[in-house]
Amino acid sequence: MIHKKAHLSVHESWREIVENAYSAIDAKYREFLENSYEYFPDFHNFLNAFKTLPRDETKSILFGQDPYPRKESAIGYAFIDGAVKTLFGSNGLSREVNRATSLRNFIKMLLLSSKRLTEPTQENIVRLDKRDLINSIYEWKENFEKEGVLLLNSALIFTKKEDTKKHAKAFRAFMRVLLGALAHENMELILLGSISKEIEQLLPPTHNFRLFLACHPYNIEFITDKKVLDRFSKMELLKRCI
Repeated sequence: MIHKKAHLSVHESWREIVENAYSAIDAKYREFLENSYEYFPDFHNFLNAFKTLPRDETKSILFGQDPYPRKESAIGYAFIDGAVKTLFGSNGLSREVNRATSLRNFIKMLLLSSKRLTEPTQENIVRLDKRDLINSIYEWKENFEKEGVLLLNSALIFTKKEDTKKHAKAFRAFMRVLLGALAHENMELILLGSISKEIEQLLPPTHNFRLFLACHPYNIEFITDKKVLDRFSKMELLKRCI
């Protein structure tokens, strides 16, 4: 039973699964989560991915490693940088996007997969007709959710880089229970980089998950990886809804 003060703020459709997964975490670590102000996203926001995408609309889970190591950037969604104001700028991609390697490569890949560009250079991005494109990191998050993609990090909080493995290990019990509860719902798991090995180890012996494995967006090869381009060409993650 979760303590009253540890009420988890999630969409009602996720409540039972997430509460069971949270209860599986080591008691001392749960006490840390419920009483410490030394990590981010904070207790009210580290489960944000489960707030805004209902369970019955979830088709895929895209796993990231851990939150961005900056409080203003880590907002509870994998690959969504809260410090990014705009995606595009006068010189192509915005300065904030260019500083975030994984985000930059992800957007360049999407420009290729959507056939908007054949070479995603800054010069070509400057000339690109962007009237039907989003320009907000929150619009990007919403487009992922419209496609049924839950943006979840394997470690849900950050304190300092030296603690990354500790937090990932602490949340394994959470992820194991979560994935066990979803194992027969025919969802897709999008696993990029070394996270694939970690998540695969947590899957139950029998499951209906479809696994998509590829290199991490931090690698420049991600931009032109044919398998990645084919997978994401099925989504309109940069298109503005008119």
